[in-house]
This record gives sequence, C-alpha cells and structure tokens, in this order.
Amino acid sequence: MSVVSHTVQHATRSSRIGVALIAVTLIALALAPFWGDRQTLRLLAEVYAFVALASLWNLLAGYAGLVSVGQQAFVGLGGYLLFWLVIVLGVHPVVAIFVAGPVAALIAIPVAALTFRLRGAYFAIGTWVVAEVFRLLASQISVLGGGSGISLPAAAVIAMAPTRQAREFEIYWLALALTVIVLAAIVALLRSRHGLALTAIRDNELAAQSSGIGVFRIKIIIYVLVAFGTSMVGALIFLQKLRISPDTAFSVNDWTAFVIFITVIGGIGRIEGPIIGTIIFFIMRQTLSDLGSLYLLIMGAVAIVVMLWAPKGLWGLIAERYGWQALPLQRHLVLKPTKTSGRPS
Repeated sequence: MSVVSHTVQHATRSSRIGVALIAVTLIALALAPFWGDRQTLRLLAEVYAFVALASLWNLLAGYAGLVSVGQQAFVGLGGYLLFWLVIVLGVHPVVAIFVAGPVAALIAIPVAALTFRLRGAYFAIGTWVVAEVFRLLASQISVLGGGSGISLPAAAVIAMAPTRQAREFEIYWLALALTVIVLAAIVALLRSRHGLALTAIRDNELAAQSSGIGVFRIKIIIYVLVAFGTSMVGALIFLQKLRISPDTAFSVNDWTAFVIFITVIGGIGRIEGPIIGTIIFFIMRQTLSDLGSLYLLIMGAVAIVVMLWAPKGLWGLIAERYGWQALPLQRHLVLKPTKTSGRPS
C-alpha cells in the first residue's frame, strides 16, 4: 500500500536561478573598485542606500501595513547621531554607523507608542509630524551647526583612511555590506515563523488577527527594526556626503517620496520589488534629470500608469504571470507518495 507524505519547500527552479544570479552579481559589485571609476562608485553606493531604504519601507508598509510618510525622521536621526558621536564623543565614523542603529531603535519605541494610537491616514500624517519635530529639534543643536548644518571634521575623515581613494573604497564596501546585511536580515525574517505571520498580515490583517496572530506586537517590532536599519543607512549616507543640515537630513522628497515611488513601481509586499524599482528610478534619474521639473512630472506619470496597469508593481505582475521568485520565500506544499510493505491487519 502507499501513503502520501508532504513536505514544505521554499526553493523553486526560478529561485535557484535567482540566487545564483544574485551571487554572481554580488561578486562583480564587490570588485567594482577595481573596474569602476570614482563617479561610478559613488553612484553605486547611492543605489545601494536606496535599495536598503526602499526594502525597509517595503517591510514596514508592504508587510506590516504601516504606511509611513515620515521615514526621513530616522534617516536624519541616523545622520545626526553619526555627527554627534564623531564630533562630541570622538567615536570613529565607521563605529558610529553601527552605534546609530541601536540608539535610533530605542528612540523609536516611545515614537511608536505615540504614533500607534493613530490609524490609517492619521498614522501616515503622524509619522510626517514626528519627522518635522525631529527636524526642528536638530536645528536647535548649536554644537552641530544649528539650522545651517555642519561638516565632518577633517581629522575624523582622515581617521577613516589616509588617502581619498582608500576612503572612497571603504565607504563603497560599507554601503554594499550594509545593504546585503539589510536584505539578508529581511529574507531571514520572512522565512521565519514571524515572516509567515507578516505574510498573513499583508494578505488579510483581520483574518490574521482572528487566527491568533499578535498583530499589534508584530507591528511594534517591525517598526523598531525598520528604524534601526533606516538610521544606519542614514548615517552611512551622510558619512558619504561629509556634511549635514536639518533640511537635507529630514527631506521628505529625498528619503520618503522617492522611496515610496521605488517601492510602488517595483512591487510593494515583495522583496524583489524595491530592487527592480531602484534600478528603474536611477535609469530615469540619470537620463531625465536634465529636464528639470519635467523630470518629476514624468516620474509621477510613470507611477500613475504602473499603479493602474499593474497595481502590485512590475515584479508583482511578472511573479503572478510566470510564477517567478528571485529569492526562496514562498512556501510550497509538496506531496510525496511512499510505499509501505506488510500484510494488512
């Protein structure tokens, strides 16, 4: 007689190919300082930062259902923590990046306790208000330049590496490593039982709650973790810029509007979406930026067309039509018949 057994698998043929392509791409990108010029390295580091920021916002909004329009609060907070740690406490700039994350996560706890009292559009507006409060507070810190901002001291810059080329290589590899860490952490989270709960929340929050999932607790955890990662990325961004001011650090256009655009056109609620969206965004920016304000109008038109034609984003459209997944995240039930010997009782 035969008995049917079942196993749960993550990997598919497309995900195995995707993992192989990602590994090859990462090797090529890690070697970029040996084949790319200075401008290419700076552009790639910026691309990595937006991939990380969009992936974190996608985790927050696409999975946890927390549509924040105030993530610039934690980008700017990370940048200001970096400058404060370096200038006031004399911390090495690279070390300051990894200190900024935990400090920002601690600050995010009372922020979450306040903003989570709001729902829907009120929550989104509340996150923007928090970001504005952070901007106003930063403009009052005289030791960090107040409203006009401040540059990183030359001694701190030289402490990173003795030459300009070595510093650029170091920042590039830091940006690549931090992005890989962020994406790997998100993949690990989504493959865990908490990731299964997040997927359930993404698909139907009410059904997830009725199934016994602690929706509120998971949302709090995700909010704090996203603040942790976003602040580290923000610290790295302003380490590359070597200067910070309240208006640039807490810019809603640079750190939230563009990030939302990237995630929406790429595919919200899918880990591949922010990567595809970032590539499209930078292609558009590099080719259309000379058009001035018309460039922003074209971006808006593209976003509207994508939302009407592919509400789940470009990668969501591809995934639904062809069943592709670049990373092994979705669970598949595989049935296996097994033969057993012996006389029936």
